[in-house]
Amino acid sequence: MESDEESVSELVELGLSRYEARVYLALVRRDSYTAAQVARAADVPRQRIYDVLDGLVRAQLAVAHRGKVATFGAVAPELALARLMNRRRESLEQMERISAGLTATLLPLWSDGRVHTDPLDYIEVLRDPRQIADRFADIQEQATSELLTFCMPPFVAPAANTTGIKATRRLRRANGTVHAVYTHDALADAEVLENVERFSEAGEEARFTETLPLKLVIADASLVLCDMPDPVAGTGETTALFIEHPALAACLRLAFQTVWHQATTRQHIWNG
Repeated sequence: MESDEESVSELVELGLSRYEARVYLALVRRDSYTAAQVARAADVPRQRIYDVLDGLVRAQLAVAHRGKVATFGAVAPELALARLMNRRRESLEQMERISAGLTATLLPLWSDGRVHTDPLDYIEVLRDPRQIADRFADIQEQATSELLTFCMPPFVAPAANTTGIKATRRLRRANGTVHAVYTHDALADAEVLENVERFSEAGEEARFTETLPLKLVIADASLVLCDMPDPVAGTGETTALFIEHPALAACLRLAFQTVWHQATTRQHIWNG
């Protein structure tokens, strides 16, 4: 149900995994479940259910009733949510302490570094997939009014990409623009299609085209992340460029808009 998916997403925002959120919502509906019953009700793989239930019990969001067959029940929602909020507050307080310490450490280094310049300091070259994924998350978080994306495999971001979902919701609440163009093969990949639907629910507008020239992200017509596939066929290597250059971003934005206007919606493809 749509309301369940919304509740799952909100519980994930409060710190639960998607499996934990699904299981907690299932437990709320009955006094108790066996592990097998709640696995079916929550649509969670049987091989994962005990780990998920143990996590909820440790977090004091569920209670285990020991017996010949163990059963599990949900802690009352007001108490469970209060505990989740306390965990988030504690995490935030710890992050604030770490941030304050890092600021004190890094500020002198940053000040000293202002005297050194590099004619290409607005370009960052990335080859490690983890660094590319981190920079992708950065550009999503930095966007304040517009986020434009060419999406094509292989994908370096996690399938769930919670950073992107949060950024999309934030931008849409601020009446910003979130447009993405996917290649048609995304419709044939169940995992990618599920991700497309999650972003659509968050407010992203998606269109589809047969091919794309490269993977590309443009934020606020000033920040660009793009891949540069190795021209030697079959190497499988790629290099990503992160560029802070409004003129280049504006040029690439025009290219994006051309592809966007030529691309089609998913409904149009299916109807076609």
